[in-house]
Amino acid sequence: MRSVSVIKRAVQWGWMAWERVFEVFSRLRSKYAGEYGICKMFVTKYHGKCMLCEDGTWIHDGDWIGELHLDNRKILALLQSHEENRVALMIARLTRGAMRQICAEMEKNPQLSQVKALQGVTLLHRGITHGLGFETYQMENRTFRALTTSYLRLLLAVFHPSNRRRVVPHAEKLVPMRLVMTRSALIRRFSGEKSAV
Repeated sequence: MRSVSVIKRAVQWGWMAWERVFEVFSRLRSKYAGEYGICKMFVTKYHGKCMLCEDGTWIHDGDWIGELHLDNRKILALLQSHEENRVALMIARLTRGAMRQICAEMEKNPQLSQVKALQGVTLLHRGITHGLGFETYQMENRTFRALTTSYLRLLLAVFHPSNRRRVVPHAEKLVPMRLVMTRSALIRRFSGEKSAV
């Protein structure tokens, strides 16, 4: 059991090293980068088909968007110090707090004045979207969707307390979805709310 634990920690350490490299790359290609609690946001240009959101906002190729990424280091710390069921609730609460912080920043920071929407890709869309106001879309590019699915399932297996014993039986349900929230929807839902501490 000890050897398994050592291997698990080694894999997690290696993954976090890769995460640091990815973060440096993301910052270099971004117009703006910020950390908001459990979320990181990188402002980049949208590349893809024109998208009509539920509130009537059009997102066109070349528009500025905020890419959202969960901070896996903080999630790992939560998994190591709390029970699994409690961690899910904590992540949902922390994500809501992060959205409040991002909203406040979007309203006051001139660097973010051209950001039309927020976007993220996750397997955990059922838990994260509930009550937060994100629109969900399937990923259209099949190759990118397959690669993203494999990557995120492996990530979940690495960080999930029970690893593959819990992830594999439900793998067919773990399909990545693109989450989108327009600037207007963000401000309408979170403006004026107190940011989580």
